[in-house]
Amino acid sequence: MNIYVGSLDFKVKENQLEEAFSAFGTVTSARIIIDKVTRRSKGFAFVEMENDQDALAAIEALNGSTLGNRTIIVNESKPKSENNY
Repeated sequence: MNIYVGSLDFKVKENQLEEAFSAFGTVTSARIIIDKVTRRSKGFAFVEMENDQDALAAIEALNGSTLGNRTIIVNESKPKSENNY
């Protein structure tokens, strides 16, 4: 399952993100989205977990928790639909 992580502290690194989610199961990838121009974090990331049940447990536990110095938003990532702009 692909998970969206928002309101991410700009200083958080991918290994910290992976560590937080791996407490709930196997993490297959953790990607912080980087701005092409400034090369800085855009403040959100995507984490992919192998097992959907583990991913749901991680979402439930980590949504509203603190990572770095910010309260993060964690939910299931939905693919962009054709109607999104």
